[in-house]
Amino acid sequence: MQKFGTFLNSFAAAEEGVTMVEYGLIAALIAIVCIIALTGTGVSVQEAFTKICNTVKTAVGGTATCS
Repeated sequence: MQKFGTFLNSFAAAEEGVTMVEYGLIAALIAIVCIIALTGTGVSVQEAFTKICNTVKTAVGGTATCS
């Protein structure tokens, strides 16, 4: 049981574990920012393609659907 206590004390004092947690938090924050940015951009791109499709459809007089 004393070995387990020694292990816990050395684990708590180790700085490598803290560094890994910090890197994990940084990676999570970067992922969240990317998801938010791409979500907003995706809507804008979809609207642009819909406008292009409607313009082309009007120019050629077609009956294609734009989704």
